[in-house]
Amino acid sequence: MEGQDLYDLAERLYPITRSLPGEGVRRTLDVLEELIPLSRTEVPSGTQIYDWTVPPEWNVRQATLRGPGGEVLADYAANPLHLVGHSEPAHVTLLGSELRPRLHALPDHPDVIPYRTSYYERTWGLCVTQELVDAIDDLAEYEVEIDSSLDEHGSLTYAETVIPGKAGTGEILVATHVCHPQLANDGVAGIVVAAGLARSLEPGALRNDVRVIFAPGSIGMLSWLHRNEASLGRVIAGIVVSNAGDAGPLTYKQSRHGDAAVDRAAASVLVGREHARIEPFLPWGGDERQFSSPGFDLPVGALSRTPPGFYPEYHTSADDLSVISPGDLGATLAALREIVDVVDANLAYTRTEPRGEPQLSRHGLSGAMTTSLLAGGEEERRALFWVLNLADGHHDLLEIAARAQIPFQTVREVAEALEGAGLVRPAAATERSPG
Repeated sequence: MEGQDLYDLAERLYPITRSLPGEGVRRTLDVLEELIPLSRTEVPSGTQIYDWTVPPEWNVRQATLRGPGGEVLADYAANPLHLVGHSEPAHVTLLGSELRPRLHALPDHPDVIPYRTSYYERTWGLCVTQELVDAIDDLAEYEVEIDSSLDEHGSLTYAETVIPGKAGTGEILVATHVCHPQLANDGVAGIVVAAGLARSLEPGALRNDVRVIFAPGSIGMLSWLHRNEASLGRVIAGIVVSNAGDAGPLTYKQSRHGDAAVDRAAASVLVGREHARIEPFLPWGGDERQFSSPGFDLPVGALSRTPPGFYPEYHTSADDLSVISPGDLGATLAALREIVDVVDANLAYTRTEPRGEPQLSRHGLSGAMTTSLLAGGEEERRALFWVLNLADGHHDLLEIAARAQIPFQTVREVAEALEGAGLVRPAAATERSPG
């Protein structure tokens, strides 16, 4: 998918009123299923997921705040951010002084609506501009009507698609949250980039399987982990994608490990991107913190443009479609695809005959590769000798590329040429050194 295709998909998804459990997630998945096959899982409300409980399914028919003259001051239909996520039903008339504690606004940004939720506490509230709060008359009456439902017999929905690899021995995870209503960068941008990756991969194109997960934040991803614990040993790398479409520089947040293959792959890819940043792991942020909790300890990093919380429109009504662009969405997808490709290709090799230097001409390696290093200085020849020396089963290609200061793709091509000539072979997992 090109950048414009991603943006067009974002335009379709943006108006859908998503929450943790609810029809909005299913409607989002319906749209994605027009592009990629999805397997859905319904997790019943009330299900215990580690220390959490899946909340009731929440759906909203309408919600309004009317002023003393009956005028509509806030309308869920106009902007779903007006209603605190998971608000319980209410139909009350309150004095302005009684209403104020139920209103959420941003004094420093008086013309925008904040995004607030209350998933695990029964209450209700409205999100409005500070300008509206300032205009409230404490002695006047205001009518609040919230026609919502909290269904204890509902369920939370997540979905996934798996693109099988040639070997199928390992799995690369890509995950994104699908629970934010009408937020462009912190909502649909990650969804469309993850869908674009799934759409771009053909079965058998890579060695490893690639699993793309679309789940509500935190409890949704924990639900996936809870139901897939037995197979987590297959995960060799993972990337959580969010905030993927704004004009900020590409940013990769390292996994808990800090030096996992996915961390080194991201560094290798982003080094060529202008202003791209690598940030250390922090135990907060997006769903990478779920995958990285000590009970799972999976090598999962996070890819974004401006990280969550660090652009002014974050979690407000200003995070609209003007914040994202086709070019930035497309560039994020290109980087994600390249990181996945590098992780997939990052093998360790071992020499078939490790004693001494091989006679290259005997193995069909002639021409540029046999030119004197000092006379020619070809990058490929330097890579060849580095691969031959470090093909001991203990050094993967990313390590070799970093040590040799040669681009990963060059090292990869040389290693594949040496494998074709019978001089190296992929190392068995048992040959790798611990860690």
